Amino acid sequence: MSPRRSYDQYCSAARALDVVGDRWTLLIVRELLAGPRRYTDLHADLPGVSTDVLASRLKDMERDGIAGRRKLPPPGAAYVYELTPRGRELLPVLQALGTWGERELQDRRPTDAVRAHWFALPLTRALEGEGVVQVHLDEGEFHLYVGEQDGPVYGDGVAPVEADAGLVLDTETCTAIAQGELTLQDAVRAGRVEVSGEGTIAKALREA
Repeated sequence: MSPRRSYDQYCSAARALDVVGDRWTLLIVRELLAGPRRYTDLHADLPGVSTDVLASRLKDMERDGIAGRRKLPPPGAAYVYELTPRGRELLPVLQALGTWGERELQDRRPTDAVRAHWFALPLTRALEGEGVVQVHLDEGEFHLYVGEQDGPVYGDGVAPVEADAGLVLDTETCTAIAQGELTLQDAVRAGRVEVSGEGTIAKALREA
């Protein structure tokens, strides 16, 4: 485990960066907001990170109380990493960073990787209420837990419970929402988002 590096400044921002300021740490938190993840799954969804760096960051996050590791019961019997309550408190930090970085999504570079669930946090910011929302994009499907703070914020694939609302949209529309150029409500009104379901979130979007 690498020794903790420090800015040696008696400042809450500096102390926070001592813990989460290393490259990849906050992106690992982004992935763990989906709930427990295996090391191999984390590595697959963090293109560009080396196995050594990922292992080192995870150990640092365990040491600092941001994440923990546990073994799943049989028949899984695999080790998974998950956020601690303190780690989950980083959600508004990531949301604020995402809002601040919206303008940086102007052009997708040829080297840019993309995963469908990377749009989960921008869409969560765009939704109000509480419930499960199933999202279908060109790149794949994921689901959101809107209003949920104690458990996962999102998950890959189809939701394990019946969704309160379903959204079908293309990546261009989702990117425009993530950039802040288009609200989800305006996209629905323009016919760029197909809304299904009878939950309160679905009804609110159709009536907006």
